Amino acid sequence: MASGVNVDDTVIAAFNEMKVRKHVSAEEMKKRKKAIIFCLSPDKKSIIIEEGKEILVGDCEHIEDVYKKFIDMLPRDDCRYAIFDATYETKEARKEDLVFIFWAPEGAPLKSKMIYASSKDCIRKKCTGIKHEVQANSLEDVQDRSNLALKLGGASVISLEGKPV
Repeated sequence: MASGVNVDDTVIAAFNEMKVRKHVSAEEMKKRKKAIIFCLSPDKKSIIIEEGKEILVGDCEHIEDVYKKFIDMLPRDDCRYAIFDATYETKEARKEDLVFIFWAPEGAPLKSKMIYASSKDCIRKKCTGIKHEVQANSLEDVQDRSNLALKLGGASVISLEGKPV
């Protein structure tokens, strides 16, 4: 079911910045986005970047647990989309992958769940190249980093964002 919701150009630009893995200076790297949360515009016609809901790579130096900080940014009573640049280690190597998260908590209004669910394909089609997708309906689905680790590489993942799984 199509919702008629459009994806704002700023969403696409922010995603493309996250996706491109090029060698940049340390200063430019600090400005790179680690996580972004997207919401519907007030008129419910566009998917936009939620103001103040992003984490930059440079911010990570001052955050003890980046993944927990990201989870704490998700609203408890409404739906959102998010992209998280997950850094994890397997038994063989250190890796980075973008993860698309569809956040639809049980306490969100039914109308919000419906419009976010029907608009998800729209944003997913614009954000090409994401290998991993998570749908989370409760804090339990996302707080335990082992759930995300399973999506990223199963039992071979030993740490996520520098914390053991």
